[in-house]
Amino acid sequence: MGVHADAVPEWLISSWVRSCQAAGATVPPDELRAAGRRLLDRWDEPDRKYHNITHLIDVLSRVDELSEETHEPDLVRLAAWYHGAKFNASESAAYANRGGENEEESAELALDELAALGVPERRRERVATLVRALLRHTPVPHDFDCAVLCDADLSMLAAEPQRYRTYLEELREEYAHIPVRDYVTSRIAILTRLRQREHLFASGMGAAWEESARQNLDAELARLTKELAALDAAPEP
Repeated sequence: MGVHADAVPEWLISSWVRSCQAAGATVPPDELRAAGRRLLDRWDEPDRKYHNITHLIDVLSRVDELSEETHEPDLVRLAAWYHGAKFNASESAAYANRGGENEEESAELALDELAALGVPERRRERVATLVRALLRHTPVPHDFDCAVLCDADLSMLAAEPQRYRTYLEELREEYAHIPVRDYVTSRIAILTRLRQREHLFASGMGAAWEESARQNLDAELARLTKELAALDAAPEP
């Protein structure tokens, strides 16, 4: 079960306020808190089973863990807040392409909302750029802030096996409307693309997660390949 917007830990909103202020927001703290609550409402939409507030907290925690490698850590944190703010799991193509998260629309939302909070143009543009980078999870070389955000978002791949299984269950529930064969085929394609990368993680500290992540990917791919073979062998209804 994920955390719901009406039961979030108080530190989460406080963290949001601090990051906004560090980015140069000029509105009073009460307005910042209200904006944070509205953003949490987006993360608490009922069709989110994995890409929810718990995922947001996980990404923020990983950003904090890797923050020594960042130049502007609070801009990275704001990008984490917005990276999945726009989400739609209603189409099967969404899963195959980007997992339901719409980075472009999320980036535009960040631009609009951060402008309303008084964040200077350069900084809100930077947040939007970081959000857009998650479309491919391929940070520009030597962009350490982007590397940290990408690694934080992919860090679940390196979770311990039981947590990884829970992640897969939540992900499947999020896309329960997609037929089994379509889901398995799409997931195999995603895993294959990930395994073909020379490196899954771009930051120096994130590199420590590489081996665990590849073990999880290999185990899942082996299981899904068997599942697809069984589906292919099953008689037509």
